[in-house]
Amino acid sequence: MSDIKILETKVLSDNWYVLKKITYEISQKGTTQVQNREAYDRGNGATILLYNKEKKTVILTRQFRMPTFINGNETGYLIEACAGLLDADNPEDCIRRETEEETGFKVSHVEKIFEAYMSPGSVTEILYFFVAEYTRDMKVNDGGGLAEESEHIEVMELPFSEALAMIKTREIMDAKTIMLLQYAALNGLIE
Repeated sequence: MSDIKILETKVLSDNWYVLKKITYEISQKGTTQVQNREAYDRGNGATILLYNKEKKTVILTRQFRMPTFINGNETGYLIEACAGLLDADNPEDCIRRETEEETGFKVSHVEKIFEAYMSPGSVTEILYFFVAEYTRDMKVNDGGGLAEESEHIEVMELPFSEALAMIKTREIMDAKTIMLLQYAALNGLIE
């Protein structure tokens, strides 16, 4: 175990989200060091896998992600599970709102399955993971995201087996989506 003492916090950027440089003192095993780290605070989020047991399908989305484009993703598009930032909502309300905005499905019952830090070496975000069953009668609009948030989201209904295979072919490379699909496979959500 260690003792941590924050010595200084300096805001490096407050443009899109907040990037801070933190200087701290850490004491471990009788040794004390001063270290610096940068932490990106973008808020916490929620993600969901919508699945249909009868049809053996899942709902995923496709959208452009600039960071992946500048890191070698030729198109910049990722296939992902629906997700969004909590903003002022609790995780359950957030994921219901995001599900309707992005996919067009209005879900009332969601099941929280776990939460995880997604990139703890540099990002403060905790992501809350959910699953929910969907049926065609839950479709209330086309989805696609909000224009005022500059979202252009393609909604995809895929056979579950195809979505799982897309992990191996690298068509799905988004960590939260891989985790949700593997959770569904390991827990027999779709058989």
